[in-house]
Amino acid sequence: MSQNQPSLARITMLALGMLGMLGAAVTAVAAAAEPTAAPAQWHKQTLKFDYSGFTALYSCDGLEGKVREILLTFGARNDAKVRATGCSEGSSRPSRFAWVTAEFSSLAPAADPAAADVVKAEWARVQLAPNRPSYMEAGECELVEQIRELLQKGFTLRNTEYRTSCMPHQVSIADYSVNTEVLKPIAAN
Repeated sequence: MSQNQPSLARITMLALGMLGMLGAAVTAVAAAAEPTAAPAQWHKQTLKFDYSGFTALYSCDGLEGKVREILLTFGARNDAKVRATGCSEGSSRPSRFAWVTAEFSSLAPAADPAAADVVKAEWARVQLAPNRPSYMEAGECELVEQIRELLQKGFTLRNTEYRTSCMPHQVSIADYSVNTEVLKPIAAN
């Protein structure tokens, strides 16, 4: 055996060292993938916005349902209520204008992690874009643009990218995109 060739023992030691480093890397990735619990508390609020649409028209019933779905996607508690008024010819016919009131509870970091009403929460990625989630459609840019303040005031967000590029009476598959992280409750197993 020549001196330039590594011995079997040396190869084994190198392989074991590499496996150890790989194991540490896998452990670090797994730890990063696990949600980190953050103490949070529910905060009840009532927020309003005016909707005026030129591309997407909603009935009051349809607007209420769409806004409620968005609130739930952002982590609002299931008891969220949305009321839309001012629709022309009742609540079931499409209208260009409506006044929307949303009553909902969302999570915010707990001021006192030992308080009795603290819940475990985690930062979760949320995206609003055409077909993301599946209930969002192309052409809903005006709604996403007009609900922005409600989402920013109503939820604890971080790392937010909020883009709208609405053109009245035109539908584009890339006219809005919201990517953010929001505090959501950790589901009990």
